[in-house]
Amino acid sequence: MREARTGAVLLAILATVAILSPLLATDRPLVARRPDGALAFPAFAAYPLLGRSRPPAEGVALLRAPIPYSPYGIALPDRLTPPSSAHWLGTDDLGRDVLARLVAAAPVSLAIGLTASVLAMGIGLAVGGAAGASGGLVDLVLSRAMEVVLCFPTLFFVLALVAVLEPSARTIVLAIGLTAWPNEARYARAEILKTRRLDYVRAARAAGAGPLRIFFRHFVPAALPPVLVSATFGVASAILAESALSFLGIGVPPPRPSWGGMLALSEAYGERAWWLAVFPGLAIFAAVSAYNLLGEGWRERLGGIGESRGASPEEIA
Repeated sequence: MREARTGAVLLAILATVAILSPLLATDRPLVARRPDGALAFPAFAAYPLLGRSRPPAEGVALLRAPIPYSPYGIALPDRLTPPSSAHWLGTDDLGRDVLARLVAAAPVSLAIGLTASVLAMGIGLAVGGAAGASGGLVDLVLSRAMEVVLCFPTLFFVLALVAVLEPSARTIVLAIGLTAWPNEARYARAEILKTRRLDYVRAARAAGAGPLRIFFRHFVPAALPPVLVSATFGVASAILAESALSFLGIGVPPPRPSWGGMLALSEAYGERAWWLAVFPGLAIFAAVSAYNLLGEGWRERLGGIGESRGASPEEIA
């Protein structure tokens, strides 16, 4: 379980950075005193529920963010500045602070990876569950559909879909989710095929339980452990896919930052600005490692649940 704890701690740090990113990297004061003497919180305007009623006047800054730069602030005189006390991780080709953009890109990359994995898990659980629970011709057709999707190279399919649709975070989530579901579907199908032969499922049928009740009360809980483990690894794969698409220039459209888009700059300025490759690469590595470690821990912890799960007499019907 050491892997799971390490991954959970690393993921908690990344999630905290993502949630607090508007307050960690901004050129707007966290606390300011307005001309009338009242306190204002300009940076909190990034959160709609908190900033909706904030007055526009900022006044004199009393407390600034730990990274007092806007992720979108252009300063051409400071372009390609190496890491220093002023810019801890240096600046990019437009003079934007790299650390500020890394922090601002965290919610984008993490949200895309998590949402795409949830979409793939939902599709996979539905398709694999239907195949395993129905059997016969339905199982044959759905199994062949899984194999057809698996035959296509995922990255090329995603590239084609993103090229047809307008590049955006929503398009990337849809593209990754529609190509990543067969793995979850195969795990769900295999677990349900094994579960449907168990005595407590047969007893539930004999007691008069309908197909839907059996599916949601017995099949879904049995299939969830392997599907969740696969989906956890899927988040890491989705983050890599989003980074690859952004690196190729068809990912999250600028000026919105993403780790892959930041990494793409290193291709043009790698010899002059090594920090443009190192720090976005480390951010991607940290996120992927966190989910992989968490998946490894969950696989050890949840691997035997589907096999050892029993049912009490009250659960049968």
